[in-house]
Amino acid sequence: MPLTLNNLKPSEGSKKSKKRLGRGFTGGKTSGRGHKGQKSRSGVGGLKRLGLRSLMLATPKVRGFQSQAGKPAVVNLGGIDSAFKKDDVVSPQTLLDKKLIASKKDGVKILGDGEIRIAVKVKGCKVSKSAVEKITAAGGNVSAK
Repeated sequence: MPLTLNNLKPSEGSKKSKKRLGRGFTGGKTSGRGHKGQKSRSGVGGLKRLGLRSLMLATPKVRGFQSQAGKPAVVNLGGIDSAFKKDDVVSPQTLLDKKLIASKKDGVKILGDGEIRIAVKVKGCKVSKSAVEKITAAGGNVSAK
C-alpha cells in the first residue's frame, strides 16, 4: 500500500490521549482540577489573551536566519586518493559504497584538502575550485553529470 496523505497515522503507542478533567468518578474527588477557583468550574476555557500581540509575545525571539536546506556531505581529496584507483568514477553512490559519506540525500561536495595523485573521473558531485585544479593536474576530469 503506497504512503499517501490519507493513510498517515502515528505509530502505535506514540500518542497518549489527554487527561479529560471533570468527568466524575474516574479522577476521584476534584478530578484533577484542584480546589475551587475559576479553572475548577466547568465551561471555562484557557482565558488566554487574544490577538496578534499575544502571538508576538509568545513566539521565541531568536535573532538571525537559519536555512532549512540541508548541507551536502563533504569529502576531501585525501580520502578519495586513498579509497579509489586510477580511472575510477567518483560519484555519490561510489562514495557511499566506500563509506566516505554517510548519506547522499543532500548531495556531495568534494573539497581540495589533501593531495590526489591518481586520475579519477568525478560525476554528479559539487567540487570546489581548488579541488578541480588538483584533479585536472593529476590527469582526471570533472563533469556535472
